[in-house]
Amino acid sequence: MTNEATALTRKELFLRAARCEPVPRLPVWMMRQAGRYLPEYREIRAKHSFLEVCKTPDLAMEVSIQPFRRLGVDAIIIFSDILIPAEAMGLPLELEDKGPNLPEPVRTEADVRKLHIFDPEVETGFLMEALRRTVKEAGPDVPVLGFAASPWTLACYMVEGRTKEGFATVKNFLYSEPKVFRELLHKIGQATILYLKAQIAAGVSAVQLFDTWCGELDLQDYTEFVLPAVQEIIAGLGNKVPVIYYTKASHHLLPAVVRAGASVLSVDWRVSLAEVRKLAG
Repeated sequence: MTNEATALTRKELFLRAARCEPVPRLPVWMMRQAGRYLPEYREIRAKHSFLEVCKTPDLAMEVSIQPFRRLGVDAIIIFSDILIPAEAMGLPLELEDKGPNLPEPVRTEADVRKLHIFDPEVETGFLMEALRRTVKEAGPDVPVLGFAASPWTLACYMVEGRTKEGFATVKNFLYSEPKVFRELLHKIGQATILYLKAQIAAGVSAVQLFDTWCGELDLQDYTEFVLPAVQEIIAGLGNKVPVIYYTKASHHLLPAVVRAGASVLSVDWRVSLAEVRKLAG
């Protein structure tokens, strides 16, 4: 390791990489750092449900920091779930071992209108407190990352009610009522801007948008519906911290994804990093 690499803090290293600046070594972190592979995590989960861990600041902080202690990664991503904002917007949420369940899905214009833009410190204050505690515990030299789902991915769960192969119900909603569906994406986007701004205020060094299900759409539909909603969020956050945009199974969408405005593009194993760099410039 070079003297420069030793002198840089993890946060400085991470932020340099996020800004595409030269780095003496590549910073390493994993999107799913906490999980079943850690015995200390399993010990906590034996006593507490997934949602209980998410909503208890001390538990969320502990689970977030466990991989850092054990593996010495360069960034800590907070332990939470992408569906937390759906509950805050007014949908009952159940997180079961077999997956998430939203028993009152959004299927009509009236359902969309009932969703509300929430105050993150009131409705999701447990996450903001978990972030503040994690940032304090990690110290000034270690970056802590926050996150949220993209409007499309959150809409998939909100409309379907759970993970379903092909997402037929949400696609039918998009094609049959495009104006209402755009209203849904916009509403999720507005809530997400406030949610991520609150995470930034709580001290995170970067935020990530997860677009887990964007690969379900073709390039035209992604460009017409999803991309504007993502651009709206990234523009709404300003340039306070880097924004990482993760797109799964998105090889066919990359010409549009690179226009999202994110600081960092995150892709899955299907995509060549060299190809993304060539497209993004």
